Amino acid sequence: MGCLAAILVLATPRFVMIVLWIFTNYLSRAYEGWILPLVGFFALPTTTLAYAIAQNETRGLQSWGLILVILAVLLDLGIWGGGRGVFSRH
Repeated sequence: MGCLAAILVLATPRFVMIVLWIFTNYLSRAYEGWILPLVGFFALPTTTLAYAIAQNETRGLQSWGLILVILAVLLDLGIWGGGRGVFSRH
């Protein structure tokens, strides 16, 4: 069950980005070109989506938009860390 949850966590933001790219211009309104969203798709997908939301909905990286992007970065880094932390056993 843990592997299924990990696959869903990794796949969901990427799936949302693909749907947005195919059916809307949401990502192109937030980003000037296609390179940053492509890199974000592989490296930090949740952060890429959060930045697009911040740019399109909250007037950029001000107040709530900045908080959203910071939380997304922490979430992406937590996914990369695989749950390892200070209290994990070696």
